[in-house]
Amino acid sequence: MLEKGLTHTSRIIVANCDTAVALGSGDLPVLATPRMAILLENAAMVAVATELPDGSTTVGGHIDVSHLKPTPIGAVIEGTATLEKIDGRKLYFNVKAVQEDGTVIGEGTHLRFIVDREKFMERL
Repeated sequence: MLEKGLTHTSRIIVANCDTAVALGSGDLPVLATPRMAILLENAAMVAVATELPDGSTTVGGHIDVSHLKPTPIGAVIEGTATLEKIDGRKLYFNVKAVQEDGTVIGEGTHLRFIVDREKFMERL
């Protein structure tokens, strides 16, 4: 059952493929902002996945995050999403990315929509 407070934490170890250089979002070998956003979206998706009706999934609609601190290759990053509000098909999350030493490296909000998988794919 979908309810406020559902949460999940996803984790990565920053690799070369996660850097701003590799993703083309910058020219330094540090965690790329788009990669951090992907981690946070994944946490939100997983937080509610088992509580959705059969045949449903969620898709990202909007993400608003601040990337606060640089993170080197090899660092462990955890991204946590907590469901804060449910408005029909709209799911609103607070998201936060934290480095293994407890340093907050990013935070913000994320909106996901509940969709019927089959109908969504038919619209392509």
